[in-house]
Amino acid sequence: MARRGKSDVVVRDVRLVQDALRKYAASHPSADIQVRRQNSVSIRIRIIDLDFEGTALVERDTQLWDILDPLPEEVRSQITMLLLLTPKEAKTSFANMEFDHLIESAF
Repeated sequence: MARRGKSDVVVRDVRLVQDALRKYAASHPSADIQVRRQNSVSIRIRIIDLDFEGTALVERDTQLWDILDPLPEEVRSQITMLLLLTPKEAKTSFANMEFDHLIESAF
């Protein structure tokens, strides 16, 4: 059996997160869901969804962590940003701007 390299694991971890988020996407087809790797130990998630309108940030967060919690701990621990915005909030969010203009880490 071939030995998997670190890059294989890095790619696999992002795919596991994307697979978990398919559950959210299935019930929110208009949501814009993006998963990005910042570096080998950091995964960032952004969901822009009109369905967040009128929902408190803590409720949004709880809803998504209910989906992400079943991931293996070594994958969950890499999620360093979970950005959950309405389209209107996305226009003025500094975190959203930083997500769009990701500065690669040297690590």
